[in-house]
Amino acid sequence: LFAIFAFATCGGYSGELRLSVDCANKSESDFNIDIAFAYPFRLHEVNFDVPTCEGKRREELSLIGDFSSSAEFFVTIAVFAFLYSLAATVVYIFFQNKYRENNRGPLIDFIVTVVFSFLWLVSSSAWAKGLSDVKVATDPDEVLLLMSACKQQSNKCLPVRSPVMSSLNTSVVFGYLNFILWAGNIWFVFKETGWHSSGQRHPADTMEKQPSSYNQGGYNQDSYGPSGGYNQPGSYGQVDEYGQSQGYSQSGPTSFANQI
Repeated sequence: LFAIFAFATCGGYSGELRLSVDCANKSESDFNIDIAFAYPFRLHEVNFDVPTCEGKRREELSLIGDFSSSAEFFVTIAVFAFLYSLAATVVYIFFQNKYRENNRGPLIDFIVTVVFSFLWLVSSSAWAKGLSDVKVATDPDEVLLLMSACKQQSNKCLPVRSPVMSSLNTSVVFGYLNFILWAGNIWFVFKETGWHSSGQRHPADTMEKQPSSYNQGGYNQDSYGPSGGYNQPGSYGQVDEYGQSQGYSQSGPTSFANQI
């Protein structure tokens, strides 16, 4: 969902600015000069014509800059992150056994998560810089400086409407949120690899070995019972033999009466 919001707010953007040129000769004025631009922000390909305030002649101008590389890079990372998240979800739900087989699935998942975290940071930073340049290039006050008619004090050039950049600002925010999300997932995928549990198992094994070596000293061994006669139940059975030698265990009162 975060990836969808990222590439939708950037890749689906289209904006427009409007300028006004009031010439000294009112008949040559143009109060509605609309300049539209959109993703991928190849602004140097956006052409528009404006009056020169010198008769009916008009001049054709274009915006300045090409910011398609950072914008397309950002959208590409967002699309691939969405596709990988979708595929990973299917694997988690329906192919859990294949995922955990030979620990290969968690290892690949861990590497891809680290790579996407890095790419989200780079692409978001690049697009944030590109967006800043787009705002400057589409600023109506900056565009007015390109017009020859606006260089004459007798003519009045005014910005009528600036482009709305809220969705592009949102795309940058979602870019960094995706970086935080993927970077946080590194820890959970790392635990799936088994490296985390194996790192904790070695100290436990060491602690288990200490009591076992201590027990071998003769304190809890079964051999202590026979040597000392305390832990073997058979040692208490020797009372019967003792009773037989004294005549107390052979039919009790009968043997005693015979002796009388």
